[in-house]
Amino acid sequence: MPPDLFRDQAGSNSAPMPNVNVQADTLDAENRRFSQAPLRQPVFLNSVPKSGSHLLRNILRMFVPVEQQYQRDFIQWANLQQHLTAFDPSRPLLSWGHLFLADMSAIETSPARRLLLYRDPYDWVIARARFFLSEQFIGNVEHLKSDALTTDELLTMMIFGLPGKAPSLNEIYELNAAAWLGARGYIVKFEDLVAALGDLDTTASKGFFTTLLEACGIDCPNDWRARITIGADWRQSGTARENLTGIGRDMPSALSARHRALVDYHAPGLRALLGYS
Repeated sequence: MPPDLFRDQAGSNSAPMPNVNVQADTLDAENRRFSQAPLRQPVFLNSVPKSGSHLLRNILRMFVPVEQQYQRDFIQWANLQQHLTAFDPSRPLLSWGHLFLADMSAIETSPARRLLLYRDPYDWVIARARFFLSEQFIGNVEHLKSDALTTDELLTMMIFGLPGKAPSLNEIYELNAAAWLGARGYIVKFEDLVAALGDLDTTASKGFFTTLLEACGIDCPNDWRARITIGADWRQSGTARENLTGIGRDMPSALSARHRALVDYHAPGLRALLGYS
């Protein structure tokens, strides 16, 4: 791993941290339509960026009093010291972010129930490229929208990264996902979340969400389906695929065999470690 990875990903090396330009949601008002039980312990939703972070966050926001939701920012390594109150056990809060596993992140989040969300790296490559091309992403990669780059070249850059501008797939997954597998936490795969949302009337879906809520220390209420339906609405997520605008090229629905091989070359063993075959 490059010694300056922490600075590169945090944005304090050669480039500023990127911004995400999204519209505000209405989930606070929606939340107050339901009876909410107080959160008994801090909960931290950690995730690999572009793995359904807003989707999982918005669903769980429907089960936690608004006053117990830490909405100041997505917590990351670069701003961790500014948001330590999110993990205060005397004032339980639901918070979220993209946080490396390191000494201080493990220590500071130790009072919280931790969830870790990630998606198949094959699909992540496409999701990352689509987001970089969108008007919602404001960073130092505007040149990637150039017609001089083919889609294949763009996807390759999503795998191997851009020196001084964007970390590689392996660098992101190493400390944002793989390392957390060696720590305490509840694992959520994006694909499992989407499957459970596909039909909320099934026994499997109820089991999935009941277990998910239990991992957060939340008792599953009788109206869980209504809450999830509201939280999972793509119109409430500014970074949902349906809301991304300005993408000037067609993106593949699945990664090609060549690019899957490049992922396997770049990060051998990663997909197997994460539970993908």
